[in-house]
Amino acid sequence: MTKKIAISVPDDVAERLAEEPNVSAFITESVRQRMAGERTRRALRQVGFQLTEAGLTEAGRKLDEAQAKITPELRAKAAALLSEASRGRLTVRD
Repeated sequence: MTKKIAISVPDDVAERLAEEPNVSAFITESVRQRMAGERTRRALRQVGFQLTEAGLTEAGRKLDEAQAKITPELRAKAAALLSEASRGRLTVRD
């Protein structure tokens, strides 16, 4: 079942949404990703992790830094290794 709603968004968000061919699908996927993150954080808290906004921000910053170090060459090597492994032809090198 679906429900039609009207929302107000800031201009920059409206401009971004205007680029989407299916705004409803885009917003639905975005909200579902947010909900998944909320479930993950709730589950982590239930098993004892103490999550804070500052800690999550710092983790996000570190992740961004790590991802920035992934060069196109490194990405190509990883893709080649994955391809070899999926074909059962990966040779382990010391």
